[in-house]
Amino acid sequence: MNIFRAIVFSAVVAGLAAGLVVTLIQQFGTVPLILKAELYEKAAAHHHEAAAGATTAGQAAAHDHAAHEHAAEAWEPRDGLERNAFTAGANVLTAIGFALILASLFAIRGGEASAPVHWHTGLVWGLAGFAVFTLAPGLGLPPELPGVPTAPLLSRQIWWVLAALASAAGLSLIFLRATAPAAIAGLILIVLPHLVGAPELEHVETNVPASLSHQFVVAVTLTSLVFWAMLGGLTGIAFSYFDRTGREAS
Repeated sequence: MNIFRAIVFSAVVAGLAAGLVVTLIQQFGTVPLILKAELYEKAAAHHHEAAAGATTAGQAAAHDHAAHEHAAEAWEPRDGLERNAFTAGANVLTAIGFALILASLFAIRGGEASAPVHWHTGLVWGLAGFAVFTLAPGLGLPPELPGVPTAPLLSRQIWWVLAALASAAGLSLIFLRATAPAAIAGLILIVLPHLVGAPELEHVETNVPASLSHQFVVAVTLTSLVFWAMLGGLTGIAFSYFDRTGREAS
């Protein structure tokens, strides 16, 4: 029961802190770039609407009716406080979920090796999380701004999950088994999804500048690096504290 308490409490504390900090970082990094891209996206939408003005009145009426129905279904939070609140909530919940995974791994590894968990232990595992969930999938599917066409969502999701699983399994073989055959097998697993190739469109037409997309990829990657380093370190510190106090209380 004490170990379960340590896992949950450390995940909540570390996830809350990391989620709020990364939300603040996003306000100065990724959010301004997204807002700029949305301006290009809206400009392209207005251009298409103007081009569609040459259609017949009946076609235009049908188009407007469908657009109103789509707008009613596609709800999104208003800009400002509401949007930031939803972003913060999503970041915190995501951070808590990943922190639960990290804390569970700390408990398993600590139970096997009887080794205490420190902040640098958490930092190493956090960097591994960055490699698995950001770096490896991002090499094939870099973050995209609004207004940039992408391959079908389902195919991208499948490839992303396979790349993350292969990277996690590969790193586990390399660093946890520590044998030559395991390291070779791990490298093969890590490289395999990229040899297969991520799904992508043959022709991409967008008015979003390539420089803006490049800035967004860099901003997302650096933000994710800070997030995982902070989440890993904080989870390690919190787990060590709650695990120690739980043992002392018992």
